[in-house]
Amino acid sequence: MATVAEGTYEIINELGLHARAAAQMVKVANRFKSDVLIEAQGQRANAKSIMGVLMLAAAQGVQVKLTCKGDDAEACLQELAKLIADRFGESK
Repeated sequence: MATVAEGTYEIINELGLHARAAAQMVKVANRFKSDVLIEAQGQRANAKSIMGVLMLAAAQGVQVKLTCKGDDAEACLQELAKLIADRFGESK
């Protein structure tokens, strides 16, 4: 039976989910077998798709909900949460 892990996080880096940050999110999500959805501002996308993540246009201050479903869902959510908390490696 697949595990589901969910969490809501604020995008805190200054530029939001721009191309580089979105690419990092997709790269991390694709390291896991779980399905990963990201929701922001009433829209939902596959977090393993660069186009899907970019279409959300999640700016600084936007709350995003991540839902990971699969055998490695908890580990996947933890890694994505860490990436967001670390501002996608950006200084601001």
